[in-house]
Amino acid sequence: MPTSFSTRLNKSIASGLLCLVSVAGLPAVSSAHDGDEGHSHEHQTNDSFYTTRESTQVLPLANEEDAFHFVVYGDRTGGVPAGLKVLEQAVQDTNLLSPDLVMTVGDLIQGYNEKPEWMRQMAEYKEIMNELDVRWFPVAGNHDVYWRGKGPAPQGQHDSNYEEHFGPLWYSFRHKNAGFVVLYSDEGDPVSNQKAFNVGKLQRMSDKQLEFLSEALKQHKDRDHVFVFLHHPRWIGGGYTGSNWDTVHGMMKDAGNVSAVFAGHIHHMRYDGPKDGIEYYTLATTGGHLSADIPGAGFLHHLNVVTVRPDDISVASLPVGAVMDPTEFTPEFVEEINLARKVRPIITESELLLNTDGSASGQVVVSIKNPSPREMDVTASIGSASRDWLSSLDHDHMTLAAGASETFTVKLRRIADDSATWTIPRIELDRVFIGESTRIELPSVSTPVKLQLAAVPADYFSGENNQCLEVTGERSAIRVDSDSLALPNGPFTLEAWLNPSQTEGMRGVVAKTQSSEFAIFSDEGVPQFDVNLDGKYYSAKAKDKLAVNEWTHVAGAFDGENVRIYVSGKQIASVSAKGKRKTNRYPLYVGADPDNAGQPTRSFLGKIDEVRITTGAVYTDDFEPARRLSPTADTRLLLHLDRTLGPYVLDHSPAAGMGTLGPNSKFSAR
Repeated sequence: MPTSFSTRLNKSIASGLLCLVSVAGLPAVSSAHDGDEGHSHEHQTNDSFYTTRESTQVLPLANEEDAFHFVVYGDRTGGVPAGLKVLEQAVQDTNLLSPDLVMTVGDLIQGYNEKPEWMRQMAEYKEIMNELDVRWFPVAGNHDVYWRGKGPAPQGQHDSNYEEHFGPLWYSFRHKNAGFVVLYSDEGDPVSNQKAFNVGKLQRMSDKQLEFLSEALKQHKDRDHVFVFLHHPRWIGGGYTGSNWDTVHGMMKDAGNVSAVFAGHIHHMRYDGPKDGIEYYTLATTGGHLSADIPGAGFLHHLNVVTVRPDDISVASLPVGAVMDPTEFTPEFVEEINLARKVRPIITESELLLNTDGSASGQVVVSIKNPSPREMDVTASIGSASRDWLSSLDHDHMTLAAGASETFTVKLRRIADDSATWTIPRIELDRVFIGESTRIELPSVSTPVKLQLAAVPADYFSGENNQCLEVTGERSAIRVDSDSLALPNGPFTLEAWLNPSQTEGMRGVVAKTQSSEFAIFSDEGVPQFDVNLDGKYYSAKAKDKLAVNEWTHVAGAFDGENVRIYVSGKQIASVSAKGKRKTNRYPLYVGADPDNAGQPTRSFLGKIDEVRITTGAVYTDDFEPARRLSPTADTRLLLHLDRTLGPYVLDHSPAAGMGTLGPNSKFSAR
């Protein structure tokens, strides 16, 4: 009896690419370590190893032994006609794997019909399977042989049609030093001409078939392995109770070299064994109906790859479509994919008004363009995170020709509620690139919808809440988009109240810098005001650290001649500076500094309140800082940070803009 291979069984489902290289008759790669179970062959001598390096270390080489691979397909039936596309993909995958042969486990065609339709389906199936570069071997399943038509069924139902066009209902053959045995699990009752897989007396294998099995096992008695294939996994019990599978198993056990049995029918993966040294595998589907889409639980379209060595075998399952042809990844193909990745929803017009009670209504115009030279299937929807919005967009499907564009209007509405948090609606796009030989699903992309703020009630900024922003990291910073900050060139003032919880590191307090623009930073706790003029930074830096857990007002002013910093209303430093402010399109962050991708980095740690940006130099002499700042006609941004409107904080300046909260933004008492 060959060494049990249960310890070598690969039960995992490959989620990516399996590179499997095999050439019939040539040495196969196996473990290079001494003492591997099931590999007693000695390693090659040092004469087989060559290097020009001076070293006494000779790497152990792979064992040289005859090995081959074969592939097993699951059921193809019970599903929609698209299952044929899955089968076509499986054939492409198999040709890349280049096994010695392909086995099936039955249910090749939908069947359950009369002869004319049976013949059409048979021809359709064989046309696809004949694209294989290797021989394939059929197994009969109930869909292949059951007759469902007008009048009485012919004797044997579709048995004769099957044998005429597919081959014998049971047979055996040898390949290299392995035996392959195909059994028929739908003989039924020849007297009543009944066939069924849920009636015990109809599931027994005839004495004639058992005699065949006995003789086939004798013919293969000197083989390293014998593999058995049938449609129904009779060993799992349940509805198969009453069959004579125990007799079949006993015959295989007595043969002593049956290594594995493969079946299908139940449309999900199952492994039973080893039992008396025999492994029992039940395949899911290769194009058939799936009762669930749970690949990790064995509900998937797949094929099994069996590697056969003289003293053991291994079995791996590959999802259909997981095998890739590396020769397809040409520079031209990569460029096509790069262009396809640029397909995303662009909002060209937005008339979506937001009220301070959280209600909103309006519409946006969305444009999608395909710059790639291939067709693309796209599905547009409101992102799943935007479920609190009502939308006219409901997973709309479109096929974009190469270079084509689509424009559509989406109506949006949100009902007022008292919820402290709600989402910004996003237009989401699922994208499928249609290549020459495969469909490639690209990651989904989405674009947030920009809301316009409706009239704000006079008492909205009353200050009753008296709260502030508490920054604990980059994800708690507030983002103000560049187009919401209409700050003209020339003199301006930036100010805020700060209460650091610690002072280590270089921290962005209020920043828009990226080789341009301006910021208040905390450098090891010492505040500084930076302005980029004509490509050069001018920095006014204080002398002392900010007190931890205490509130301090910090202001930076540029008057056209100097950059100055004020701490608690006192001018601490002034630097001569002239020039035009270098601008950018990066967002301004309250509590962090934008990186070169516009994401928050180097966050402030502590509390921030009353952030104001004003055109002109507000302060030219020492002053008494106001605890609550007020807007003027020149104020471009004023965030009191004492209340939120869903994912926003509102701007109290005449610009009436909004800042967007970070995922972890938190507000606490002043």
